[in-house]
Parts: sequence; C-alpha cells; structure tokens
Amino acid sequence: MFGTKQDTRKKASSSTKDMTVGSPYALMVGFALPTFLSQVFQQLYNTADAFIVGRYLGTNALAAVTSSGTLIFLLVSLFMGIAMGGGIVISRYFGAGDGKRVSGAVHTMLAFGLASGLILTVVGVVFTPTFLAWMQTDPEVMPEAVEYFRYYFLGALAMVMYNVCRSIMNALGDSKRPLYYLIFSSIVNIVLDLLFIGAFRWGVWSAAAATVVSQAASVALCMVHLLRKGNIYTVELPKIRFQRELLIEILRYGMPSGVQNSVIAFANVIVQSQINSFGKLAMASYGVHAKVEGFAFLPITSFNMASTTFISQNLGAKEYDRAKKGARFAILAAVLLAEAIGVCYYIFAPELIGIFDSSQGVIALGVRQARTVALFYFLLAYSHSIAAVCRGAGKAFAPMFIMLSVWCVLRISYIAAVMYFTGDIAFIYWAYPLTWGISSVIYLIYYLRSDWVHGFEKKAAEV
Repeated sequence: MFGTKQDTRKKASSSTKDMTVGSPYALMVGFALPTFLSQVFQQLYNTADAFIVGRYLGTNALAAVTSSGTLIFLLVSLFMGIAMGGGIVISRYFGAGDGKRVSGAVHTMLAFGLASGLILTVVGVVFTPTFLAWMQTDPEVMPEAVEYFRYYFLGALAMVMYNVCRSIMNALGDSKRPLYYLIFSSIVNIVLDLLFIGAFRWGVWSAAAATVVSQAASVALCMVHLLRKGNIYTVELPKIRFQRELLIEILRYGMPSGVQNSVIAFANVIVQSQINSFGKLAMASYGVHAKVEGFAFLPITSFNMASTTFISQNLGAKEYDRAKKGARFAILAAVLLAEAIGVCYYIFAPELIGIFDSSQGVIALGVRQARTVALFYFLLAYSHSIAAVCRGAGKAFAPMFIMLSVWCVLRISYIAAVMYFTGDIAFIYWAYPLTWGISSVIYLIYYLRSDWVHGFEKKAAEV
C-alpha cells in the first residue's frame, strides 16, 4: 500500500537527503552549516530593524522594536512547536520509505500553517495594546510599540508559512534551499529598512512593514519549489487539507514542543515585564542583549536541528546505534561551541552591545547581563541538545515537563522572590544560569536512564 524505501529514494529529488546512510558526522555538519547560515539571515530580520531604527529613530523606537522579541515568541511559539512536530513525522516516514505518508504530512502541515497564520494575525492585531500594557511597557515607548507590533502581525501568515515550509524541507534533509531563500529575503528586508526609515524617514511601523514584505517573498520562493512536479513532497493545491490521522500524529509529537515553547516564552514575558519596570534604558539593553545572544547561539541551534532530523530519520529506519552515535556527537559539538562563543561574548560585550546603541546607560546594563550569563552557555546548550534528541525520538513530553517546571515555574518563582526582597536588576539576570544548571542535571539523568531510542515504537504500541 505504501512505497518501499527504494521507491522513496527514486522519487526523492536531489534537494532531499537520506541521513540513514553515510558518515553521521559529515551528514550532521553538512546539514548544520546551511542551517546555521539560514539562522543568521533570519536573525537579520529583526536585527536590521533594531540597528537601523536605533540609528535613525532613537532610543524610544529602539526599545519598542527590541522588546518585541519575547511577546512575538509567546504568540508564535505554540504554532512553531507544532510545526516542529510535523517535521518529525515527515522525517520518520521519509527514513522509513513511506512516500504516501510523507506527502500526506506535507499537505496537512501546509493546511495547519494557513489556519494558524490567520488566527495569529487576528489575535496579534486585536490584542497588542492589552499585551503591552500587561508587560508594563514604558508609557514613552507604548505608542511606537503598538504601532510596530500591529504592522508586524499583519504579516503573521507569511511568518508562520515560511517556518512551516522550512520545517518540511529540513525534515527531508534539505537545509540549503531555506538558506538561499533567506539570503534573498534578508537582503530585501535590509534594503527596505534603509529605504523606508533612512531615506523616507517613515516611522517605526515601516520597519515591521519591511519585515512582512521580505517574509512574504521567502514564502513565495518556498512554494515555487514545493509545487515542482515529480518529487516525493510535491504539493498539489487541492490536496492542502487536514488529514485526520496525520494531523493527530503531528499534534502528538508537536504539541509538547509547542507547549514547551509557550511556557518558556511566557516565562520570558514575565522576565521582560520585570525588566520593563526598570525603565526604557533597561528595556533597550535587555532587548539588545537578546539580539546579540540570538546570533551567538545560532551554531548550537543549527546542530540541534540537525540532530532532530538525523535521529528521526534513523529511528524511522530502525538504525538505533547510528542514532545514538549522532546524538553523542551533536551534544558534544553544541556544548563546546557554546562555551567558546560564551567566552568571546564575555570579552567583547561592550563592543557588541554598542553596535546597537551608543548610550552609556544601555551599554552598561547590557554588558552587566552579558557577563552574568555568557560563561554558562554550555549549560544552556546541553539542555537544548538533549531536548532536540528527545524530540527526534518522538519523546517530546520529557523536555516539555522539564522546561515547564524549571524554566517557567522555578524561574518565575525565583524572580518574584528576589524582586520582593531586593530591587537589583542583577538578580533577574542570574535567573538564567541558575535554571540552566538545574535543567541540565535533570536532562543528564533522563538521557542516561531512559530508553529514548525506542520512543516511536512505544508510542505506536500505546496508540
């Protein structure tokens, strides 16, 4: 009834990559490098906005843009987590050689992206003022923050659809085309930022408009590729609909990741609210640190994405020893890279923070936060690496529970307690390395004692 492994390989195009054969190390590095470059260009979206807005429109506008990350992540995190679950399903069936289910999962994912993008647009546009007031946004910053958020969420459909398309291509082992499309759209974004803000002197809303246009361009390129005839994943527009069995499976693997992302995002919004209470300099510095940290952590994120795809494909093909070997390599590479990056960030923090804002108050606070957390990046990398292994093995509930209990409940409780007894912002910064350390210990115990390599079989038996 379904295609064999050999049939699937015949129908797969050169853009897909079977990660069940060949050197695990070479495959994972080959996947991670284009993914890393893709992540770099994706970070350029909001970073270009922050840099150009900060230079042309001032600190208030910069605070409005840089404080957007936590709220945007909160609103999109559930959908993005479910998209990750769809990628796991596609990777598993691609590794198993089940072409019919690969195609069904692709079409179901696209239907999910269209529905969730429309929902996110309505929620983001309507409730932006409520969310920003709840986050204790500085009254001086509020008008421009509302303006930026509303224009940004008018393009939520393009944002969600690009991430869905990228998840589909990554699941099939293709990390190069998302890179090419992001390079193009990032250039479009930067050119439009310079044109709208630098030349036309339009307001902060135009930075969001530039992002929306560039994201829509990347979605158009993705769809042109996915509609190409003759591939295992070829999209046919009439088939874009929810297929019940596959939607349930996507939700089963994706919902825990979505909930995990949401609770982390919720915790970060609580932290952002505490930061906002310290005024616009604290808002700007915290946002700039988040931009720098976002770039700094891209190599680790790239290895995690490679790990999830590699493990899903190999466990789908029942290559258990190969999956274990890939997991060990990905964890070690991520931890070593993270610490090297952390040391560099610790040393060059003043220069990196100063790229975005030359205000001494912003630089001082940004450097204080950077030098509190940077040397502990290896803990953050370890936690994320084990979570990626679990997701790739279809065991997404474990990282969800750990993140919910440690990165959400414990982190928020700690911040509430220390802010009750002291008003020093440094104690908020320390919430991150403390919770990274605790989650890493829990993840280590889980990784050593759980039978994660048989996650798919156990899940199928339960169903």
